Amino acid sequence: MERERNMKVFVTGVKGQLGHDIMLELERQQLKGVGVDIEEMDITDPAAVRRVITEAAPDAVIHCAAWTAVDAAEDNEAQCRRVNAEGTANIAEVCRDLKLPMMYFSTDYVFNGEGERPWEPEDPAEPLNIYGQTKYEGEQAVRSLVPDRHFILRIQWVYGLNGKNFVKTMLKLSEDHDRLTVVNDQVGSPTYTPDIARLAVDMIQTDRYGTYHVANQGLCSWYEFAREIFRQAGKKVEVVPVSSEAYAAKAKRPHNSRMNLEKVEKNGFRPLPAWQDALARYLKELAAAGR
Repeated sequence: MERERNMKVFVTGVKGQLGHDIMLELERQQLKGVGVDIEEMDITDPAAVRRVITEAAPDAVIHCAAWTAVDAAEDNEAQCRRVNAEGTANIAEVCRDLKLPMMYFSTDYVFNGEGERPWEPEDPAEPLNIYGQTKYEGEQAVRSLVPDRHFILRIQWVYGLNGKNFVKTMLKLSEDHDRLTVVNDQVGSPTYTPDIARLAVDMIQTDRYGTYHVANQGLCSWYEFAREIFRQAGKKVEVVPVSSEAYAAKAKRPHNSRMNLEKVEKNGFRPLPAWQDALARYLKELAAAGR
């Protein structure tokens, strides 16, 4: 069932990379977006969540706000859980009571990151760090509170115009380095937020609910991603592959972030383009924005 074209969508976390682009995509598709960030609605405050969403009277909710500082989560478990699990449950409770469809963004970090087989949407979760655990708790809250009216989109290796990301970091480092070391034993799919936003807005206008894996097509390691960034940007930087052990990160990272993306197309949605194509569009967007 397709929804009415004049639907109003409530979006959290609009200062972040993804929330920002979802608001732009709603406008592009001529839908009304009501966007909030922490100043307008603290998702950890149940009364504020109920008041703000009820007053907005939306037709659906897209929940992007999250604690995404993966390493900092290891030292701030309670705060991370308040945002990713309890904050998500606060929103899901209101969606349940107002009978609103809810979309929640999760992560490949809900899996243990081992092996080489692509993760299926129905695979059992086994989070490998605090961030992944709290995002999975958010998934569980959505499934239990909005059982018949939810979308859970697991995304990974995300970059966009707003905020920090790997592409911006590499370009910045290339300004005063001609040699960089990048890990070569973590494999996944770099994913461009406008592409996620297009699919998310397409989805929210339907009732094809469920858990989806969403990423740009194709796989690479961070090392291969860095090489392609410099190749497309015309930068002369030598990239040296190293193992994850060379970087003493506080939170464990998955070696295997391969995700089976077939469900998107099987359920009638247009899949995301290849990651190399997405990177080319992003570099053009950065240049146009003077960044």
